Amino acid sequence: MSRPLRFALNRMVAPSLALPAFLQLTQQLGCDALEIRNDLPGVELEDGAPATEVRALCQAAGLRILSINALYPFDVWNDERRAQALRLAAYARDCGAEGLVLCPLNDRGDTRDAAQRARDLRTALSELAPILRDHKVLGFVEPLGFPESALRLKRQAVDAIRAIGGLDVFRLVHDTFHHHLAGETECFAELTGLVHVSGVDDAGLPVEQLRDAHRVLVGEADRLGNAAQIERLLAEGYRGVLSFEPFAASVHERPDIAPALAQSMRLLQERLGCAVATA
Repeated sequence: MSRPLRFALNRMVAPSLALPAFLQLTQQLGCDALEIRNDLPGVELEDGAPATEVRALCQAAGLRILSINALYPFDVWNDERRAQALRLAAYARDCGAEGLVLCPLNDRGDTRDAAQRARDLRTALSELAPILRDHKVLGFVEPLGFPESALRLKRQAVDAIRAIGGLDVFRLVHDTFHHHLAGETECFAELTGLVHVSGVDDAGLPVEQLRDAHRVLVGEADRLGNAAQIERLLAEGYRGVLSFEPFAASVHERPDIAPALAQSMRLLQERLGCAVATA
């Protein structure tokens, strides 16, 4: 495979770094894109950083903002969710983000049956579509593979997106962790707008017990099959970026995060027979 891999960094890679330092890390690793988040204390967006300031910093560094991560729970639609969606869509537009990640309810206390969840998913997508269109941002629907997730399969998302006529404004997030947890076999590369990459080295836990805290960088002992998932996505036509999104504290606390990320990139490059694209 001769096409180069294109990598990006999700803010979760180094959540405690100030934005200028995070942008420097992104550049240092030869990436030209990043994702920001609205769920990290002390940094944008939670620190109140103006969208125009974030836009200016990223533009000066020559970096694209792929997404704001995330509107949650997007599939439980009410007045609060509408206000949240409008606020995040406006911030995405003003900071230059290309899309807004949409995560479904992940709660063991969710008492809705499958039919209710499907109905609520279509309602939420129908309400979100005009908001996203008005703000000229995409909606990146990210199924979560946890057993308690209200939306585990990309197939369910695709069917709902098609049913409400949303193919112009919605894309899928293929998260290698959640794809593995859900046991899904379909990829929908043609509808995928973003890929989240993380690895799991812990071989002692059954799949249904894996959680975000187990998500590290992709290494030799990765049990998620990251290389195979990415190879299939590329073979089926995906041409977007691979955004690293590790949640484990062991990654966040590393003083040597740059070389660790570079090593993970090289590993995927070698396993796929690709070269890493640089900015």
